[in-house]
Amino acid sequence: MHDNQERIRLCDCNRSFSLDAGQLAAAGVVASCHHALCAQDLPVVDADLAAGRTVFVSCTQETALFGELADTHEAGQRIHFFNLRENAGRSAESAQAAPKLAALIAAATTLPAPEPVPAVQMQAGRSLLIIGEAGAALGWAERLAGSFDPAVLITQRAGEVELPAANEYPVWSGKVLSLSGHLGEFELQWQQRNPIDLELCVRCNACVKACPEGAIGFDLQVDVDACRGHRACVAACGEIGAIDFARTDTARSERFDLVLDLSVEPLLKRIELPDGYAAPGRDPFEQALAVQSLGEFIGEFEKPRYVAFDAGLCAHSRARKTGCTNCIEVCATEAIRSNGDVIAVDPWLCKGCGTCSTVCPSGALGFQFPRVPDVGLRVKTLLSEYARTGGRDACIVFHAAEDGAAAIARLARRGRGLPARVIPVEVWSADAVGLDLMLGSLALGACQVAVLAAGSHDAAPLKAQAGYGQTILSALGYAGEHLRIIEADAEDWQALERALWSWTPATGVAVPARFRLLPKKRETLDFALRHLVQHAPAAQAAPGLPAAIALKAGAPFGQVVVSDACTLCMACTGACPAGALRAATDSYRLDFIERNCLQCGLCVASCPESALALEPRLALGEEARRARALREADMFHCTACGKAMGAAPLIESMIARLSGHSMFATEAERARLRMCADCRVIDMMKSESTSSSAVKAWDLSE
Repeated sequence: MHDNQERIRLCDCNRSFSLDAGQLAAAGVVASCHHALCAQDLPVVDADLAAGRTVFVSCTQETALFGELADTHEAGQRIHFFNLRENAGRSAESAQAAPKLAALIAAATTLPAPEPVPAVQMQAGRSLLIIGEAGAALGWAERLAGSFDPAVLITQRAGEVELPAANEYPVWSGKVLSLSGHLGEFELQWQQRNPIDLELCVRCNACVKACPEGAIGFDLQVDVDACRGHRACVAACGEIGAIDFARTDTARSERFDLVLDLSVEPLLKRIELPDGYAAPGRDPFEQALAVQSLGEFIGEFEKPRYVAFDAGLCAHSRARKTGCTNCIEVCATEAIRSNGDVIAVDPWLCKGCGTCSTVCPSGALGFQFPRVPDVGLRVKTLLSEYARTGGRDACIVFHAAEDGAAAIARLARRGRGLPARVIPVEVWSADAVGLDLMLGSLALGACQVAVLAAGSHDAAPLKAQAGYGQTILSALGYAGEHLRIIEADAEDWQALERALWSWTPATGVAVPARFRLLPKKRETLDFALRHLVQHAPAAQAAPGLPAAIALKAGAPFGQVVVSDACTLCMACTGACPAGALRAATDSYRLDFIERNCLQCGLCVASCPESALALEPRLALGEEARRARALREADMFHCTACGKAMGAAPLIESMIARLSGHSMFATEAERARLRMCADCRVIDMMKSESTSSSAVKAWDLSE
C-alpha cells in the first residue's frame, strides 16, 4: 500500500508487451499503466514531480530523460527506476507473468535503500610511466608530453632510435625487477645495466663519436658485446661523469600514478589488472585505446570497499602452519595475501568480484556491495509476493549488474525472454553468490536457484558451491536439479534461453522459512540447513534421513578423524580457529563439535603425530551441535608413588622416544621414565649410594 505522495507509473513500451491493470489491481498493486511514458505520457511524471510526489517508473532505458525532468524540479531523490520490460514483460509467457510483475513491483517500491558501503579514496595525478622498446616508448612519450608527465624506461633497443634532443622528461634504461601498487601509487624497481647513466647524461653525443667500435648508438645505449674496453667514451664524457663501466649501485626505484606497459608480455600477469595500468602489447590501435583510457583515471575517485574482513574468523594460519588459502588462490587481482596468521586484503586493488567471500568457509570475508542481508531481504520479498499472488515453482536467477543484465536484455529482445516463473535478482557480481545465498533462497521458498555467470572470471568456484548444495538437497529427498550455474553472456543468449526454458521445476520446501539471511555466513547456512532438514521429503519415507551426507573435498562442512597415533598433546586445539576441537576439563579427552568445523586443515597441519585427517560431510543430527569425544585416554600414574603424570598415550610416546637415548641405556634408567620427577630423583640418589662405581657429583672436577 502506498500513500498519496507516491505514484507507481508502469509502461508497456508502445504496447510491446502486455500490462493488465486489472490483474495487477486484483493482486493488490496500485499503479497506473501507460503506453509511452517517455513521450506523450511524460506530462504525468512531470505533474507528479511538481506536486512533490515520489515516483517509481518501470523503465530503465530512458533514465537520462526522466532524470533531466526530475532535475528541473530538484527532485532527483524522488524518482526511482526499475525494469519490467526485459525482466518480465517481453516473454513467451507474458500472459502468465502477473505474479512475477507483482513481485518485481513490490521489491522495487517497498524495500528500503541499503546502508551505504564504506568507501576507498583514490587519487591519481599525471605522472605516467611508459615501459618498453625504445621506439614505441619514446614515440608515445613525445605524443603525451603535453597531457601527462611522462617518464620512460627503455627495456629493449630498436634500430636507429635517437633520444629526444630536449631533455623534457626522464628517460632510463634497464631491466624491470618488480612493478607493484595501484592507481596513484605504482612503484617500479629496476636494475640499470647501461654503463651510461641517462639521468646524468647531457646528450652531447661525444661518447658516440669517440667510440672506435661504434658500440654506442644514438639511443645512448652501450652494446657491451661490441665494446672492446678502450674507454674512449669515458674520456670523452669528462667532467659530466655519466659513464661508469664498474658501477655497483645499479638498483633504482620510482613511484608513478599511471603505467603504460608496452612489453610483449605484460609485467603484471593477472586476470584482472589494476586501475591505472594498461598493457596493450605491440598493436598501435590497442595502444591508442589504452592511452585514452589512462587519461580517464586522472583525478580523485571513490570506490566501495567491496569486502569486509573479520580477522577473528580467519582460518588461514596458526603458529606458522598454513590452513585455508581459498581466498588467496581465487583472487583475480592478487589483492589478498598472507599476513601472518591471517590474510590481508588490499582494498585499492580489489575490484569486487566477491569470489573470495564465496569460497571462504568461515565467513571471515563478507561481500558487502550489496550485503547478504540486503540481497536476502529482496529475495524474501520477491518470493513472498510471488507466492501471495498465485505464483508457483519460483526460480531465482542471480546475475551481475552489467554483463548479466545485458544477457537477459538480449534474450528478451531476440528470444523467448525469461519464463514467467523465473525471477531475476541483480547483484554487483555473480561470483559473490555463495552457498549461503543459494540454500537461503531455497529455504525462503524458491524451488530452484540459478547463477548467470556472465562476467565471471572463473565459474569453477560457483560450480563447486552449487555441487555441495545439490548433493545435500538430493540426500534430503528434494527431487530434481535445484542449483545451476549458467555460463552464457549477451553474445550467447541462446545458451541462457536453453538453460532456463528446458529446466523442469524441482521439489521445493513445503513451508517457506520466515527468517532473514544474516551477515554471518555460518549462521545463515545453519538456519537454511535446519529448515531444509526439518521439511526434508526423505524424513517422510523409508529409510528416512541419513545420519550424514558425504561431500566432495573442499566442502566447508565435515568431521575430523583421529587415529591411534594421537597422544592427546592437544596441539590441534590451539590451532583450531573455530573452536571445533577442544580439550576436556574433566579428563584427558579430545572433544569435537562438528557444527563448528571449517575443514580448513589447520589441525592436520599442526598435529606432530600426523594422527588427524579431514572427512568432508554434513552431519544432520543434533549430535553435530554437541561435543563428542574423538579420543580419550587413561591417566598414567607414577610407578613408584602413584602420582598422576598425564595422559597415558603421551607418556608412553615420550618413553618410546627416549628409550634409545644413552642416558637411559640400562633397565633401571629406563624405569625412571615411568616415575614422577620427585621419585626419579630419589631413585637416582638410592642408586648412587648403593653403587661403588657410581660417579658422585662431588667427585667431579672442571
